[in-house]
Amino acid sequence: MDGGSGEMTLAFDLEALKRLAQPDTVFSSARQWSEYVGVVSEKPTYVVTNFTRKHRIRQDFFSGPRGREESLKNVRDQFETPRYVYIGTSEEDEELATSVDWEYLDVVEAADAADWELGEPEPPGQDGEDGRDDWP
Repeated sequence: MDGGSGEMTLAFDLEALKRLAQPDTVFSSARQWSEYVGVVSEKPTYVVTNFTRKHRIRQDFFSGPRGREESLKNVRDQFETPRYVYIGTSEEDEELATSVDWEYLDVVEAADAADWELGEPEPPGQDGEDGRDDWP
């Protein structure tokens, strides 16, 4: 990942996020070199919202009731950056990215490049500020 602050819009497929051990840490890390970071999925909005809330992820955009293709097109229209990168898990994801003029990066390659840990997502710790009850 050779982006810099403000040079990239980064979209994670929900299934890619589910393959990362600490998706909240990944989002925080990605914000250091991305202007906008969000999640796209074919799943209903509540599925994405439940996952992001559980892992305390604050996203700049999400699919909403639209499918991934329409979401990626809309994000590209709404957020102006020099690069658009979609992190997914399959050849289908790569074909989707290519069809809407986004760069594609497999989550395993992204994790290796950014030093993210793959594995079952862990909920945030319950000590210190991670244990807040007031998070939306």
